[in-house]
Amino acid sequence: MKTLADLRAVKEKAKQEMAMREQSAKYRISVAMGTCGIAAGARNVMSAILDEISKRGIQDAAVSQTGCLGCCDQEPLVQVTGADNNTITYSKVSPETARQIIADHVQAGRVVSEHVFNMG
Repeated sequence: MKTLADLRAVKEKAKQEMAMREQSAKYRISVAMGTCGIAAGARNVMSAILDEISKRGIQDAAVSQTGCLGCCDQEPLVQVTGADNNTITYSKVSPETARQIIADHVQAGRVVSEHVFNMG
């Protein structure tokens, strides 16, 4: 890389690759990382999710973070959206629960019903 244009080209290529990966993902996992979520332990939850995905070799899940979802008393919140665009929201997620969500919901396709939160 010799110029700013070279750096911009690398950045654009990385953005395109990330977009392609997200589009091909069977599951999109989003961790609420507003200040309330962070205070409740969302960083540890995010780390557990990333670690469990890596340990299990899961390739078809995209993980991201979002801001506050407006249910501060239920933090940490994790949303899992499947290929059918159906989103399940999990509340009061601990790192252990996050690992269970990855194993049961993302890998085995079974919703972890005891941790589901109804946003409605």
